[in-house]
Amino acid sequence: MSSAPTIHIDPAAFHANPYPTLAQMRDKTPVCFVPELGATLFTRRDDVFREEKRVDLFSSHQPNGLLTKVMGENMMRKDGQAHMRERKALFPALSPRTVRDVLAPLFKDIVQGHIDRLKELGQCDLVTDFAMPVSADALRLMTGLTNMEAAEMDAASQAMLDAAANYQRDPKVDALGYAYAERVMELIKRRLPELRAAPDMSIISVLDQAGLSVDEIAGNVRVIIGGGQNEPRDAIAGTVWALLSHRDQYQMILNGTATWQNAFDEYVRLVAPIGMSPRRVARADTACGVEFEQDDLIFFMFGSACRDAAHFADPDRFDLTRDTGPAIPFGAGPHFCAGAAASRSLIADHALPMLFEQLPNLRLTSDVRFAGWAFRGPLTVPVRWDAQTRLPSTQNAPISAA
Repeated sequence: MSSAPTIHIDPAAFHANPYPTLAQMRDKTPVCFVPELGATLFTRRDDVFREEKRVDLFSSHQPNGLLTKVMGENMMRKDGQAHMRERKALFPALSPRTVRDVLAPLFKDIVQGHIDRLKELGQCDLVTDFAMPVSADALRLMTGLTNMEAAEMDAASQAMLDAAANYQRDPKVDALGYAYAERVMELIKRRLPELRAAPDMSIISVLDQAGLSVDEIAGNVRVIIGGGQNEPRDAIAGTVWALLSHRDQYQMILNGTATWQNAFDEYVRLVAPIGMSPRRVARADTACGVEFEQDDLIFFMFGSACRDAAHFADPDRFDLTRDTGPAIPFGAGPHFCAGAAASRSLIADHALPMLFEQLPNLRLTSDVRFAGWAFRGPLTVPVRWDAQTRLPSTQNAPISAA
């Protein structure tokens, strides 16, 4: 156990809204041990930015960590050459060129299909009816798991992430997470013969072409399903909430003084969808004036770092004029999110502008509740818009369902 001061939390209150507690930690005890989480938390931006890069001390290699137990061995839980081997193998599937030339046109079609399905309804929950299926369909194509339905992709992502953050050891949470991990392996094994017969730029295919084993492919695909489903889902729905509840900020996009990219960047700073990253202390040493013992568990709190008043004035405010450069919602070290370019394309280039352009007078219909601290997002975002009635064809042709 580290020598950091001990701070107790109410786990339920922390799950509902961690920001007041994190602000107090940043101010008084920026590195502190939280018994309820069994970990020492780094909460200030500069400490997280600096210490995350010290992989010789704060190692991602956690053979007994929850993420490794649930997902299997994966590049997120490796350092050095072992990490770079798998990250290099993954790169062709998520490179900026692949995003631009291969994925972006597919993202546009996915988003358009779901908007077409919604247009006549006039109302929906943006989390379950738009953000979830858009993210899942994008992830199905990116991973190559086209034999997994969108709803199952979302359920698998949530269940595995819940198990990976199950520091309270709820057996039901574990059981569901491990069951979905097995299901992902089953579907990968079904897809591999097809992808070997016709290789493509999907994640499963490029990892297989690079020589990774089935277990290595599965471990990485599970991790990508975790972050690659929850993060875009929560960022799409959350950014829409932020713009609809801050109309002056939305107006800036309409008059050209801000962009959709600004909105995405400011939202993921304000509410980092992936709020923390765990590390294992590799050896006894000192950091930030705190003594650590080998195998101590520490959390780099990205969600806290992104609200550090030392870098962001009035950090709890949604402000599109803000310089978000110091924000680190995707991490800062060698484990910087490999899917960041794809996420930006899906959300800022397609989901947000197309939704606002095609659903006129989009508006919230009730308050929005958020939850989570390791992974955080809106639970529901109920909206209405001026529904568009589809007119009959002038040639009296039948109208097929979207």
